[in-house]
Parts: sequence; structure tokens; C-alpha cells
Amino acid sequence: MIAEKVKLMEIKRKARIDKKTLEDLEFTSVLQQVSEFCVTEPGRQSVLEIKPFEDFSEIEPELLRVKEFTASFDGENRIPNHGFEPIFRELRLFTIENSTIEISGFRKILSISETTRILLKFFKKYEEFYIHLNSFSETLDYDANISEEINRRINKYGEIKDEASTELGVIRRRLNVVKGKINSSFTKALSQYSQNDYLDEIRESVVENRRVLAVKAMHRKKVRGAVLGSSKTGSIVYIEPQETLEYANELSNLRYEEDEEIKRILKALTEFIRPKAALLTSYQDYLTKMDVLYGKAKYALKINGILPILTSERKIFLEKAYHPLLLVSNNKRKEKTYPQSIELVPNKRIIVISGPNAGGKSITLKTVGLLQVMLQSGMLISVEPQSEMCFFKRVLTDIGDNQSIENHLSTYSYRLKKMNQFLKKCNDKTLFLIDEFGTGSDPELGGALAETFLEVFYERNAFGIITTHYTNLKLLANELPHAMNANMQFDSRTLEPLYQLHLGEAGSSYTFEVAQKNGIPYSLINKAKKKIERGKVRFDKTIANLQKERSNLRKTSQSLKSEEQKARIESKQLEEINARVQEKLESYQELFDANQKLISLGRKVDTLAEKYFNNKRKKQLIDELLKVVMVENSKRKKVAPKVKKVIKAKEKAVIKEVEKKVEVIRERKKEEKEKAKKLPPPKPKVPLKLGDRVRMIDGRAIGTIDKIEKNKATVNYGMFTTNVSVDELEKV
Repeated sequence: MIAEKVKLMEIKRKARIDKKTLEDLEFTSVLQQVSEFCVTEPGRQSVLEIKPFEDFSEIEPELLRVKEFTASFDGENRIPNHGFEPIFRELRLFTIENSTIEISGFRKILSISETTRILLKFFKKYEEFYIHLNSFSETLDYDANISEEINRRINKYGEIKDEASTELGVIRRRLNVVKGKINSSFTKALSQYSQNDYLDEIRESVVENRRVLAVKAMHRKKVRGAVLGSSKTGSIVYIEPQETLEYANELSNLRYEEDEEIKRILKALTEFIRPKAALLTSYQDYLTKMDVLYGKAKYALKINGILPILTSERKIFLEKAYHPLLLVSNNKRKEKTYPQSIELVPNKRIIVISGPNAGGKSITLKTVGLLQVMLQSGMLISVEPQSEMCFFKRVLTDIGDNQSIENHLSTYSYRLKKMNQFLKKCNDKTLFLIDEFGTGSDPELGGALAETFLEVFYERNAFGIITTHYTNLKLLANELPHAMNANMQFDSRTLEPLYQLHLGEAGSSYTFEVAQKNGIPYSLINKAKKKIERGKVRFDKTIANLQKERSNLRKTSQSLKSEEQKARIESKQLEEINARVQEKLESYQELFDANQKLISLGRKVDTLAEKYFNNKRKKQLIDELLKVVMVENSKRKKVAPKVKKVIKAKEKAVIKEVEKKVEVIRERKKEEKEKAKKLPPPKPKVPLKLGDRVRMIDGRAIGTIDKIEKNKATVNYGMFTTNVSVDELEKV
């Protein structure tokens, strides 16, 4: 049962990732954006209540279901509509004894039942393509009797069918007979009084759902029947003819009987479905889950989300990772978003990011944390496909100014309480993210305490990223074997942030340089420099100079690499040209030698022909011609019979060997064909179009299709383009 499974999953889901961490990482904002794609209210509500899964075994199937849903948007076999009207009210009524569901309620129940049936049938039909969605759907018990019973009694217009019961059929037939009598008797009266000129020009009207004669007020006493009203001016009196009154009363009685029979039918239908209320709950839960998957899949398309490689090793490798909220916001404003690439592995498991403010340190930290939480909540993330991620039991964060007025806590007191929680919970299955580590107190004392905390986290083999301006933490990261420094790149000339993370070295805070850029007088800056230790200024300046040199070296290295690559390509091209020229020269030389030989032989034959022309001596001509032939044959190499035998034996051996290899190849192909027959048929291939992101089958590099001509696609990889057969490509 889906309902029971969902409850069990909710119990398991009691995430160790606490609410404050999710708030720090702005996970609720992501859920809000995802919920906007849902088409039902229960779906939207379920998305807003999403919490990270606790078990790795639950995460992977959910991610694969979302991936399949995402793929369906561009495929031919698009998943049918899953929208529905909630039946919470009807389910509550089922719990109340002797309650009756209205026709509108049964129509909603029918809609949910039929939508569920259509989805189950669809996933079963295309189970090879929707493997994980089908396996999830197969856990649902479906009962066709609910739809059949409702369809047997209620038509598509929301009316009870005549065949719903024998009694109703009889009543409806009697109603039709009485209606016919009313019409005929009214028509007869209408004709009679019309001939007598008792009626107004409109002749008839309808009052209280009854047909009445529009009688002129002066003739009202001449018409037998019941007066039901008059016009505003009083010139017309509305009279129901005496002939129809008896039938009208009978009609009222029959309608009352019809209403009572309909109530009885609805009551019986309610009692039939009441025991199946739990089943209907599971249908609604199933469709709600489909809506949640739909919302996640649509959001994945919006942020170009993909499923990274999931690994059981303790490893995070994010290639071109985007902060989803920042990406969506910048796309709206048509601004560029800068991706970050970062890696955490056991031998480099802690990263200390330093550098000036407004350089992107906090965003980088939040990007890693938010993508980890999203992945563990079953969402696709905005990274490159070769990215790898593992599962963390806990994600601990300390981000932003957490001054608590309610609890009378200063920023530093709050952060110390937070560090105490970290010390209790931090272990080798923890990812910790701390922004501005050690701030809030005296720099030297706070820095010393922060250094001690960092050593404890390091000893417990935790993974983590921290941002700081403290020099002692930068030095510690440089000394610890499994920790490393990193910095956010700045343009040393303009002091503008480049929003690029560089691993391997600490960053300067550019304190005095930024102050000078912002117009602080140089005399005041010099005065400030004198007030602090000379060694600290020199250390910060040294780091800044190293960053400048590193930046210049990187640019030089990139230009040298590009030139080296060009030189290699040109050298290879020259070698190929040289080889082709050499081949042509050799073939021309052979052709020249053969032609010279033929010319020489032709001259000899021409001389013999001229002699024969002059003397007509056949014998002499034949003798000399034979000499020429013998001379030419003597130049040819003769092969001894023994050598001939050896050559023939070698040829036979080669032929036998070739035959053996051919036989082996044939056997292998037979085996491959048999294996191919046993294997399930390949998934239907998604047709490619311009602008699609693709990669070579079994390849890693991803490009974009610029052009498709005659089953050939021009794929743009950024640095270069290439022509590839469409059959060799797969859509990402």
C-alpha cells in the first residue's frame, strides 16, 4: 500500500539535518520554487514539507524516478496528465457512519481512480523506458470495481443513469409518459383558447417551472384552471389549464419518488465504496507523489539539473556547480552566473577559503551545502555529469550573523553554542560548513579557539569548508596533511572579484588595497599599517604578491599550452603531407622506370620492323625477336622449384591460420547474437534536434548540436566543433 509506504518513509525521514541548517542554506526557498511547478494543492503542500532522506538506499531510487520524469518531457512517450481534485472531504465522510457522498464527490473519486489506472497502465506498457517509475507504481494495489460501479450509476454529465436501478428506470419511464400527457393536454388547451382569442400575443410562458397560458386579463374567468401569477402591468394573467393540473400533481409525486430513489442509490454506492476508503487514500497519495516528481523534474529543467555519479566512497567532486537560487535570479535579470568547481576527498577533506569580502566565499560555501541537501532530498542538481557525490548523515552549518535578542545572546555566544553542538555531533559521516570562522571576539583569542576547534574536526575525519580572514587558520590548513587552502580570485589591478575559486593557496584580504581604492587617504592607511605588527603586513602583502604571480603564471601557462597544441597539430599535419609527397614521388619513379623500359623495348621492336620492311627476311626477324625476348626474360628473377614449394607451403599455412581466425570470429559473432537475443530490447532512442546537449555513447564530453544534415550532426564542444553521426550520439 502506497499510504503505508509513505508513512514508513516519513518515519525513516526524521532527518538529522536540523531545521536551522536548512534555513541557513535557504532550502525552503528552493522548495518554494519547486512547489510552483506542481499542478495540485496536495502536491504543492507535499513539496513544501520535503525533508532530506536519511538512508542512501532511499535517495537513489527517488533521483532515478525524477530523472525518468525529466526525460519524458522531450520523449515521444510523454507521461499522461496526473492532475486531480482532492477527496479529503469524501474520505472524512467515509469515516462517519450512515453518511452519503454526493454525486460531485463520486465524480472526483472516479477521476482519481481513472487517472491512477491510466498511469499504471502507461508505466506498465513502457516499463523498459520508465523502469523505476513502473517499479514504484507496481507497489500500488488497484481495484477496477470502484470505477465500474460509479460508471454503472453515474454518466459523464454527472447525472444518475436510468439503469442505476430497476425502480429508477420505472419511475423515469412513468415521468416521460406524464410529461407527454402534460404537453399534449397543454397543446390542446392552447389551441382551443387561441382560437377564441383569449390569449395575448406571447400565447404562453413558464411560471415556477410550469407551462402556463398568457391569458388577457379581461378573459381570465373564461379559462378554467389555476392562476399562478400576472404580468407587472396586470394586462396578462398566467393560468395553468385545468386539463394539465391533474397530470402536474402526478408529475410532482413522481419527481419526489425519483429524488428518493437517487438518494437510495447514492447511499448504496457509498456503502459499497466505504470499505475501500484506504485504497482511495493510497490512490490520492500516489497521484500526489507523481505531482511532487513532476515539480522536481520541471525545476531540474529550469536549473539544468542532472543526476551526478553517486558514490559510496567519501568524496565530493563538483564540476561547474551553480547555486540554484542565484542561477534562477540571474537568469531573470539576464546576468551571468559564475559556476564553481570544488573537490573534497579523504586526503583533502577540509578546505579553508580566504580572500576579500564580496568575492563569493559565502556563496561557494552555500552552493556545496545546498546541492548536498537537495541531492539527499531526491532533487537533480545543477552540475556537470562527471560530478561525483556521496551521502552524509549530518550536514552542520554556521552561516551569517546569528545574534539572538530573545535569548540575550551575542553573536560570539551564539557561535560558541553552535561550536559546542558541532563538537557533540561531528564525526566521519559529517559535512560541516562554517562562514567567517572564529569571528565575534578578540581576533587573536577567537582565532586561537577557532584553530583548536578546527583541529578537533580534523581529528574526527569530518569533511568541511570554512571561510575566514584569520592568518593562523590559513597557516594551520597549510600544515595539516589532509587540509588545504583556497582563495576567491580577484583582479589585482582593478580589485574586482572574478568569482573563481582557486584551490591550493591562501588568499590575501587586500585590506589596505581595498581601502585605498575606496578613497581612504594614503596617510591614514600608512598610519594604520604602523599600528599593527610589521610581520602581519608583510605576510599579507606576500600572499597578495604570490596571488598576482600565480595569476600571471596561469595566464602564461594557458597561452603556452594553446601554442604547444597548435604546434603539435601543425607538426602532425606536416608529417602527413610529407608522407603523402614521399609516396607520390616513389610511385612516379616506378612509373618513370616502367615507361623507360617500355620505350627501350619499343625502339628495339621498331628497328626489327624496319629491317624486315627493307629485306623481307622472316627467319632473321624471328631469330632476332626471340633474342630480344630471351634477353628480357633473363632479367626476370627465376624461382627455384624448392623455393616455390616453400612459398606455397607458407601460403597454405597463412590461409589455414586465416581460416582458423575467421572461424573464431564467426563463433564469437554467433555467441554475441545469442546474447543479444536474450538481452532486453534497448531503450527507445530520443530523437535529437538543434540545441540539444549531447555526448558520444560511452563518452564524457558534452556539447551542443549546432546543425543536423543527412544523419550527420555538427557538435559544438566550446573549444572546437566536430561532425559526428547522429547514431553515435545520445541526449544528456
